[in-house]
Amino acid sequence: CDAYLFQVKSPAESKYPWDYYKLLESLPADQIWRPLSEGGCPMVKA
Repeated sequence: CDAYLFQVKSPAESKYPWDYYKLLESLPADQIWRPLSEGGCPMVKA
């Protein structure tokens, strides 16, 4: 599941109803989460 970084817009930046956030960055899941096999949890057998 990818992660997203948003910034809340100022009232002047909002142009439409529900236009509250500006997407700053999209981070691919393989770059931000470590594999389950590297987690060290004894409950997970990968």
